Amino acid sequence: MSSKYISIVVPAKNEAENIDILVDEIITHLDSLYQFEIIYIDDGSSDSTAEKVLGLMRRYPDQVRLIQHDSSVGQSTAIYTGVKQACGELIVTIDADGQNNPADMINLIKTAEAFPKGVDFCVAGYRKKRKDTAWKRFQSRVANGVRATLLGDDTPDTGCGLKVIPRKTFLRLPYFNHMHRYLPSLIKRLGGKIVVVEVGHRDRQHGESNYGMWGRLFAGLVDMLGVMWLQRRNKLPVVRELFPDD
Repeated sequence: MSSKYISIVVPAKNEAENIDILVDEIITHLDSLYQFEIIYIDDGSSDSTAEKVLGLMRRYPDQVRLIQHDSSVGQSTAIYTGVKQACGELIVTIDADGQNNPADMINLIKTAEAFPKGVDFCVAGYRKKRKDTAWKRFQSRVANGVRATLLGDDTPDTGCGLKVIPRKTFLRLPYFNHMHRYLPSLIKRLGGKIVVVEVGHRDRQHGESNYGMWGRLFAGLVDMLGVMWLQRRNKLPVVRELFPDD
């Protein structure tokens, strides 16, 4: 079993029907390999998301946690809340809708564990065969092309919910709404490494997407300009105190 403690952060809004299946899958695939916690962030849901997670906390008291926002503030803020509350050295993010396969987390974590301690990095999932609509896939291709041109970020699928990032690295990043779409760019700005790992993608079994498409498009243009501005600013150096025996 790996010695690293892992925090799996799951932002969720109105995903009550998908929670039991996803948690059971995560525990089935990871329980014999890692020590971990699953942190659900209920982002102002109007359904029984919180009640479902509370029920799972009774079944898995040492592994499932629930953090709740009193209103919906978006996916990036939900992820940020989860990372701040996390106890793990490594953060794994995964979407709550069940379209990411928890089995794929194993390859991402193994890749992450190969990095030396203290290195900033992001292991990013790549949904090569997506199960989304043609329109959604088209939008992603356009967004990824613009991002690659303007930000120099050639990560093929920044919208994939499956990522592994050191908690310390994440907390060094500038926080802003929608930041989760720019994690590779922001980590590269720190001098960090980006590794892409192909993952599966499944049809959504219950519910529908809770974060609007058009809002993402318009906000994305503004956010991209902000990230471009950040890339051109001087970044703070890595600071450490030295001692004679170091």
